[in-house]
Amino acid sequence: MISYTVIFQWVITSTDSDNVISDVGRLMPIKIKKMVKGQEEDSIINTINEAHKEDLKVSIAGKRHSQGGHTYYPDGIVLDMTEFNKVLKVDPVHKTIHVQSGVTWNDIQRAINPYGLSVKVMQSQNLFTVGGSLSVNVHGRDIRNGALIETVNWFRLLKPDGEIITVSREENSEYFPLAIGGYGLFGVIMDVELQLTSDELYYIKTEELNYDEYENYFKESVLQNDKVKMHLARLSTAPDTFLQDMYVTDYLISPKHEEYSNHNQLKEDKFTFLTKFLLGLSRDFNWGKDVFWTMQKSFFRDRDGHLETRNNVMRSESEFLEHEGKNDTDILQEYFIPVDKYEEYIDDLRKFLADKDLNLMNITVRYVTHNEEAVMSYAKEDMFALVLLINQGMDEKEKKKTGDIIQGMVDVTLKHSGSYYLPYYEYPTVKQMHVAYPKAEEFFRKKRQLDPDERFVNLFYEEYGQ
Repeated sequence: MISYTVIFQWVITSTDSDNVISDVGRLMPIKIKKMVKGQEEDSIINTINEAHKEDLKVSIAGKRHSQGGHTYYPDGIVLDMTEFNKVLKVDPVHKTIHVQSGVTWNDIQRAINPYGLSVKVMQSQNLFTVGGSLSVNVHGRDIRNGALIETVNWFRLLKPDGEIITVSREENSEYFPLAIGGYGLFGVIMDVELQLTSDELYYIKTEELNYDEYENYFKESVLQNDKVKMHLARLSTAPDTFLQDMYVTDYLISPKHEEYSNHNQLKEDKFTFLTKFLLGLSRDFNWGKDVFWTMQKSFFRDRDGHLETRNNVMRSESEFLEHEGKNDTDILQEYFIPVDKYEEYIDDLRKFLADKDLNLMNITVRYVTHNEEAVMSYAKEDMFALVLLINQGMDEKEKKKTGDIIQGMVDVTLKHSGSYYLPYYEYPTVKQMHVAYPKAEEFFRKKRQLDPDERFVNLFYEEYGQ
């Protein structure tokens, strides 16, 4: 079976002849004025200047995996950055890389793997653009490095007035915590220098446990063990073991580092048909969820002791996540919970969901360290991040039903001093957003101050920023 890691829906969306576009969630189709491919720096600047002259709104898009209209706006220009994608410099001595923002993490991995280098922080899948990842300030499964912002040395930002500035913690520093995790509202991130780390050989350790054992296991067997570099847990959504059973995967430094060269070829997606089939059963049938959970556990038990490089751990399969149902779609939610409140939170979440009609297909659990450098920070203390994959219908009745349940889950999360991630469909209320992000008022005030014409906008800003 193909490695089943953090779930992330991967759906190809397209622009039709009427300029109607959407994102991977496919729940918010919008008619735009036009899409512009950002290929050269001058053409990107000219696009912003044109928008200024014609008083048009601009949204910035990468792979469009944000699911809440973050990458487009009605009758506006969508600046597609996916072809602004050059690797400009790899510095093996200082362990840095300088890239244009349309580069994907896959592009970076291919550029740095020959040097024995690896990314510090990225999503579990490598198909996203760096600019998009910066705009949502991602985190990953590395428990020794937190949010992506921690690994940024500097970046260049194209402002609404057409000027490009260099932004770092020392230079034009006001923009640094705003543009990172800023959802494209402060300008176009043109290129960035990121910190890298050494590629390493890990061995995989898998444990099965009950949810009420997880806090202690993580604190004692993971955090206190310096050999553990990455960690991922899965919480059952199968009816027979719902929010009870877990299994955890730890990635520890291998004592057999001399075998590194035998494992450092970058892996590719292959033979994903079985996982895709089983995920489809899980989407359509409750018994399918039980079967899938059982097979996942068996697969990862069999991988115990398996050797894998850091770069390959960070190349999780993606193809099996494609879903193009005509009447349904897969969406994501992500909730952040203080480590010490995990057990009581899961108890309350299970109780809340007991009588709810929600097609919850998968939950992965990661860890993110406290970091409030970004104004819109989600990690106000050390937290577990629960990533939920949900299948839902696409009509208004189904959106209303799902939205009511998600608002309830957000309330449960906030009750436990938690937060939620912003790149997904705008189900949470404005009030919930401000509770989860107490600096939101400051964030949107700064947006209007630094972009008084509101040149850079999107549907997320329209919903929560006005």
